[in-house]
Amino acid sequence: MDITARLAEEFRLHPQQVQNTVDLIDDGNTIPFIARYRKEMTGSLDDQLLRELSERLEYLRGLEKRKEEVRSSIESQGKLDESLAQAISSAVTLTEVEDLYRPFKPKRRTRASIAREKGLEPLAQKIFAQEKDSPSPDVLAVPFVGPERGVDTVDDALQGAADIIAEMVSDSATLRKTLRNFLLMHGILKTEGKPGADPVYDMYDSYSEPVSKIASHRVLAIDRGEKEGALKVSLEADLDRCRKTIVRDFVKENTPCSDFVRDAAFDGFSRLIFPSLEREVRNTLTEKAAEQAIRVFGVNLQQLLMQPPVKNAVILGLDPAYRTGCKLAVVGIAGEVLDTAVIYPTPPQNKVGPAKEKCKQLIEKYGVRVIAIGNGTASHESEVFVAGLLREIPQKVSYMVVSEAGASVYSASKLAAEEFPQYDVSLRSAVSIARRLQDPLAELVKIDPKAIGVGQYQHDMPRARLDEALDGVVENCVNTVGVDLNTASFSLLSHVAGISASVAKNIVAWREENGLFSSRSQLQKVHTLGKKAYEQCAGFLRVPESDDFLDNTAVHPESYEAARGLLRLCGCSAEDLKKGRAPSVIQNLDPSRLPQMAEELGVGLPTMQDIAAELSKPGRDPRDELPAPLLRTDILSMEDLKEGMELRGTVRNVIDFGVFVDIGVHQDGLVHISQISNRFIRHPSEAVKVGDIVTVWVLGVDTAKKRISLTMKRPAGKKE
Repeated sequence: MDITARLAEEFRLHPQQVQNTVDLIDDGNTIPFIARYRKEMTGSLDDQLLRELSERLEYLRGLEKRKEEVRSSIESQGKLDESLAQAISSAVTLTEVEDLYRPFKPKRRTRASIAREKGLEPLAQKIFAQEKDSPSPDVLAVPFVGPERGVDTVDDALQGAADIIAEMVSDSATLRKTLRNFLLMHGILKTEGKPGADPVYDMYDSYSEPVSKIASHRVLAIDRGEKEGALKVSLEADLDRCRKTIVRDFVKENTPCSDFVRDAAFDGFSRLIFPSLEREVRNTLTEKAAEQAIRVFGVNLQQLLMQPPVKNAVILGLDPAYRTGCKLAVVGIAGEVLDTAVIYPTPPQNKVGPAKEKCKQLIEKYGVRVIAIGNGTASHESEVFVAGLLREIPQKVSYMVVSEAGASVYSASKLAAEEFPQYDVSLRSAVSIARRLQDPLAELVKIDPKAIGVGQYQHDMPRARLDEALDGVVENCVNTVGVDLNTASFSLLSHVAGISASVAKNIVAWREENGLFSSRSQLQKVHTLGKKAYEQCAGFLRVPESDDFLDNTAVHPESYEAARGLLRLCGCSAEDLKKGRAPSVIQNLDPSRLPQMAEELGVGLPTMQDIAAELSKPGRDPRDELPAPLLRTDILSMEDLKEGMELRGTVRNVIDFGVFVDIGVHQDGLVHISQISNRFIRHPSEAVKVGDIVTVWVLGVDTAKKRISLTMKRPAGKKE
């Protein structure tokens, strides 16, 4: 297989684009680096497409390796003929290769292998030939009966021959492919509830749905129900159609052996083929559902990590609790911890007065502008307390309820202990809650993505595949935003392209020993950070303290000469850079001049365009272009909600069947996919994403079950 040609065809790319990309990957370049700084070679392929191409490249190489292993194994058995070799070479999936290998694959002892040990394979072959002038099977079997073979009767010989024929039919690659496709297209997945099962699975009692139409989230729910012993799951299909296919392919009409072969083949279908294909179909459904869930999780995670930070604001983090009190942490504009405290405004202490006084002191002393409240235990009571507090103070302070998913995991981690050895676990959590609002990306990268709470069935996913996908998302987000080399934590640095965990630790250690970095080039002094790692990471790291203006931009050091040349061609001086006049000059640059400038400066046009874009807005944070977080000053409760009420809320999670929206009542409301848009959408992500600020209307409230139904469709009579 020509893998380059195959990838070019599948991704609809020029072969040279693909070959260049493959060469870059093989040379050890990271995906973010290739996407950002090698656009001329790849034709400006984006990060997502590059990752998909890289994954497909790995699969196709694995496929070719497996083909070679199978060919070698069959050849060593002396059974590789030209047609089989061609079939293996033409196979386009691992499943096809395994189907072809199946008859030659070493098996554990089976009924057929035992029959072969007794010398009954020639009998099976004679019967399977189904010749018109052949004697009947029982006559053919007589010479194969004898105590020396371990075959006592004609019936024993025929049973052994039938077992061999059943396995021969079962091992047919063509038949398995045909029946597999039939089951995928026309199979029915059926479920039955078991007595005493969890009521959450009630909808799947006596439930059935076509395999070809079942939604991914239902597949995962059924899998979990089966795993928990709540459901019995089976695959059903039109078995008569399956048997007709077998007859068509293997049974010759009107011969003395036809009926025998048909019965043996049917036995192979019911005993060997169908159970095997049922497992394969179930596995296929699960794999596709898992990929869909991982894809949704990745999209949600990216949108969560890219939420706009609340910049230049002192934030008071509040970690709610009852008996042990609410933990407070004041975090400065650079993320430093300014103060901590514990208050007891919630039951059973109910010391609301002293709690308000303490908060007022902190707000006045440090100039707190926003209060971040964790959404865990006692969150509602804490929100009521904060809303009351804000009515009593002259300062303009707002609050936001922040998801604290994973905060407890982080707070008890070794990383948190190293970062805040002077604080206990609960105070670390308050710091994390404040920082999540201040800079979601910098704080959330410290936490295992699976604990952040924006996926569905994430604990049922293949761990390695999920980790790989989510790590790619985090890496993409971190490198898109860029990282301040002098303030970034070890966790943040370890997600920068080209920087491993050990190198990230060495960077932090160098910073602690030598003080702040004064230039990007100083990175090369860090232990174990070699030339290749520097090439990969340098463009994604920012050094605000550097005397070189370009060190605080996304311009790669390899393009500094071109960047200075562009400034020179635009008539900008070093003084213009220092005084901030250069960006406006670049912004007014006629784009039609860039091709000529690129040629003159010896760089590709995509690189020149990126340099111009960066110099026009140096240090630009792409998150700033997104809607700001929805901050509140007052509170609602579920009891306040009325049908038809209009509210503003923040999308917290997007899943296959809808979206969950925080409307400020502690319990997120669900907008079912049917209530998201007036136009048809296949998935909620087509219309909305995590972090979006949306207008919703209340459809219904079930206070007993703590369920809120919402719609994003404007009700009739409601004006825009």
